[in-house]
Amino acid sequence: MGFVDEVKFFVKAGDGGNGCVSFRREKFVPRGGPNGGDGGRGGSIFLEADPRKHSLIDFRYRSHFKAQRGGNGQGSDKHGRSGKDTVVLVPAGSVVKDAETGQVLVDLIDPGQRFTAARGGKGGFGNARFATSTNRAPRKATPGTVGEEHWLKVELKLLADVGLIGLPNAGKSTLLSRLSAANPKVAPYPFTTLAPQLGVLQFKYMDPCIIADIPGLIKGASEGVGLGHQFLRHVERTTILLHIIDAAGEEDRPFADYQVLVRELEAYNEELRDRTYLIVLNKIDCIDADRLQEVRTMFTDRGLDVLAVSAKEKTGIDNLKEYLADILEEQRELAKQ
Repeated sequence: MGFVDEVKFFVKAGDGGNGCVSFRREKFVPRGGPNGGDGGRGGSIFLEADPRKHSLIDFRYRSHFKAQRGGNGQGSDKHGRSGKDTVVLVPAGSVVKDAETGQVLVDLIDPGQRFTAARGGKGGFGNARFATSTNRAPRKATPGTVGEEHWLKVELKLLADVGLIGLPNAGKSTLLSRLSAANPKVAPYPFTTLAPQLGVLQFKYMDPCIIADIPGLIKGASEGVGLGHQFLRHVERTTILLHIIDAAGEEDRPFADYQVLVRELEAYNEELRDRTYLIVLNKIDCIDADRLQEVRTMFTDRGLDVLAVSAKEKTGIDNLKEYLADILEEQRELAKQ
């Protein structure tokens, strides 16, 4: 499996080094003194958002991360070496939770953003720390503290500009391949796509955008039916939603399919109701002009914007790209304000 969007793993920070009990002894020096050094700090474990990663697949092969412990103090006031920190890279858009309580600890959205997953233990004090005017030869040192350890759960929510959603076999994968250089599996049967697919849409005069093909939703997906419920979280962070509708459906089937999508999205997260979206009527090569007009009317009579395309024949793809460019440019300008 090349795409993993939910993992559980263990992190253990390094323990602090122990303090040292030592006394200064030099030839011709009649009075020595305590010179035991402190222990070093244990290494911490950090999670860092890496924009180059788009899956949690690496955690399938490694589920335990430990940082280096601190070195013990030594004589001659030598402090122990601090343990080396461990940085664990996760995709940008990762939600980190406590695996036992389910509490959200951090949402790593920005590239390079860091979170301290486990803090290293403090080093113990050497006996030089305990010397006083009344106790000039202390034989006391403290051990280092134990580093933190946790079981963590990470859920990935893809960061994409455009999300393609639709019922199974609506043509999302074919459309993704027309809009970008992605090469998803395409076949004439439902549930061809079993994991989200990413593609990059290039524009002539503006920065490119990321398109995410979300596996097919079905009725009841928000309640755990089918495959769609596993990937609905990826819709939350898309700027634009494209509702891909099979225009070749019989009678009022195209509009009924649209209603299913809307109900499932709103049941999962009501905020998606206000998301910028466009209804894309696909497979217009399979129907005649009169039927296409009937399908258009189903939506336009209700005040809904539609765009007709044929992903297979590449009809209307340029118009769709222009629409996406205009909306994204507007959204990016608003984000700068």
